[in-house]
Amino acid sequence: MRKAICVALLATFAVVFSVAISAQEKSVQTGIGDGGSPHFRGEWDVHGAHITIEYGRPYLKGRTIGKDVVPYGEVWRTGADEATVITSTRPLKFRKITLAANTTYTINTMPNPDHWDLILGKLSQPGQWGIPYQPQLEIGRVPMILERATKPVEEETITIQPTSMGGRLTVEWGLISVTAPFIVE
Repeated sequence: MRKAICVALLATFAVVFSVAISAQEKSVQTGIGDGGSPHFRGEWDVHGAHITIEYGRPYLKGRTIGKDVVPYGEVWRTGADEATVITSTRPLKFRKITLAANTTYTINTMPNPDHWDLILGKLSQPGQWGIPYQPQLEIGRVPMILERATKPVEEETITIQPTSMGGRLTVEWGLISVTAPFIVE
């Protein structure tokens, strides 16, 4: 009986703990771009922050990252069509870069064969196009963790996963998975 109670208490604790740190994604398709890429808005609640990312989700269509699409050594808008943007109701800190609450920022990346960088920038105007890259709007870069995706991802996907202090922003496409950790302040 005592063993059954301990098991029940541990199971309850595990459920409560996992719910407390989990991020529930709400993803809504907001339209289709001129090039045919669907546009999405993903929303997550992480450590009291409501985080929104809006982006066009291009398909790989047999192309190779670093060769046919997303050339290595060039800034990528990390999506299709309009600039990929992130907003949070609480400040987010990516290493030394702090994104203020309730302000919209752009997400770009710099892909390379052995490492990627996350590039965060100011948004010049709502609906800002993702190209050409506007270096004068850049506020900073942070290295991303580059891994191989567990399975091929045909349509680019950006997600937020919770961690003990904040979360991880992850971009997956093809066999690439890149992650940037952040802290919710």
